[in-house]
Amino acid sequence: MNVSSSDVRQMLRECYSAPEASALARIVCCEMLGQSPTDFYLGKDMILSANGERELQSILARLRNFEPIQYVQGFARFLGRPFKVCPGVLVPRPETEELVERMLEEVRPDARILDIGTGSGCIAVSLSVGLPAAQVTAWDVSEEALSVARANNAALHASVGFGRVDVLAYSPVGPERFDVIVSNPPYVTESEKAGMERNVLDWEPFSALFVPDTDPLRFYRRIAELGRTLLVPGGKIYFEINRAFGPATRAMLLGQGYAEAHILKDISGNDRFVIAEK
Repeated sequence: MNVSSSDVRQMLRECYSAPEASALARIVCCEMLGQSPTDFYLGKDMILSANGERELQSILARLRNFEPIQYVQGFARFLGRPFKVCPGVLVPRPETEELVERMLEEVRPDARILDIGTGSGCIAVSLSVGLPAAQVTAWDVSEEALSVARANNAALHASVGFGRVDVLAYSPVGPERFDVIVSNPPYVTESEKAGMERNVLDWEPFSALFVPDTDPLRFYRRIAELGRTLLVPGGKIYFEINRAFGPATRAMLLGQGYAEAHILKDISGNDRFVIAEK
């Protein structure tokens, strides 16, 4: 079978805008089927074997069903590293890369770090790789997510310790303390679903995305409560937040007695992070 990049692009135009179809076609042709970027942009044909044709048809069927390209590929890049992803974990976002980059600049190299709601492990594993002397612990309520995170930890030669913990029900026991807590918990309100794309709504885990409109800060409030016990004096919380709730998150942290709480914007100019100090 002979197929060109324009053929692939056209087959994706049934479901995607022209820019999206072009971006997906490049990934399919170059990253998944092995076409050179030069041949792709020149529109040259690929000569596919019977297996290659079946693979292309499978890829296109999944994409036309609005499955995220990262799930189709089986990985997403985060800070330049490949992280295994599947429908049981969120696809890492660029904003979260910004959070980790800031932490790599600010956190003490030998810090004790707790990542709450680790998902694919992209935050915890990246911190462990970037701060090899740090002691990084990661929690998640989902055993499926923890399995993916452990696989990423092994593949990227990190040294994260994992635990299955429901943070909403957890009560601190024992003497373990941390210098830093980081979390990118569920923060999309249910009323925001109407404006979201199908490749998110139909595929990414609901429990990792959404919170009730009536209690959008439920995870932040609980993590802040735990931080009062789990953090050492002067320890910090790093939150990724819903851009609509920056002031509310800051006020909640100050109300719980944190000495400082700063709202920071992401590269798009949206309120996206809150950093607080015990």
